[in-house]
Amino acid sequence: MELVFLEFAWANLPRMFRWYVMRWTEIPIHVIDFEGARSYGVVEFGVVTLFNGDVVETDTRVCRAARPMEPREENFHGIAYSNTRDQAPFSDYFEKFSGLRNSGNLAAHHAVVENNLLKSVWPYPPFSPDFRHSGKSIADWGPWIDTRILYSLFFPQMESHKLSDLLKTFKLEEQLQELAGKHCPSRRKNYHCALFDALGAAVLLLNLERLAEIKSITAEWLIFNSLSSKRRRDTSSQQDLFE
Repeated sequence: MELVFLEFAWANLPRMFRWYVMRWTEIPIHVIDFEGARSYGVVEFGVVTLFNGDVVETDTRVCRAARPMEPREENFHGIAYSNTRDQAPFSDYFEKFSGLRNSGNLAAHHAVVENNLLKSVWPYPPFSPDFRHSGKSIADWGPWIDTRILYSLFFPQMESHKLSDLLKTFKLEEQLQELAGKHCPSRRKNYHCALFDALGAAVLLLNLERLAEIKSITAEWLIFNSLSSKRRRDTSSQQDLFE
């Protein structure tokens, strides 16, 4: 299937999003993936930090489940309840995740899932930089960069925007496997493993700039286009009142 990259809507962005602050590669972006559910909590997290267009750091941990999991839940992500009981609960990692949010943007593939799981444990982080507005702070885990929304926005003709399908379509699986070989635990190198999926989303994000053939993508651009279509319209309409 031939993919036609839609014309970038830079000229149609609200004025507040047009001014240059810094390229997105010039601030850390922490790509996150969680395995778990609100009913039993996060049982594994994966974090990939991107900076200057490269993977500069990764981390992954298994976390204690809040309750026994059903077999179908264990089969989905491959983590048995018995293997979590001696691990620290996810709630012990507040300083880690608030520190990530303070140092850069958070990103994910279908970020609403990660955002909801974070907020179910810690509704708000400390005040952190709002990368949409230079010099301002916000007590929120967002605004998120969402690779699923970005790809569905610019490639709406694709039948699926699932992580695995996008990586296959754009022939990025080999790159992902190479990174997984360097960074993932030996038995956690497949989909529905937190660090593997976070690396997959990171690869998609890095790929977006290559496809766009634009060398000046800003964090503001990525954030704005990661909003739902309704929120983008609302933001544009509100800004038009001041233009």
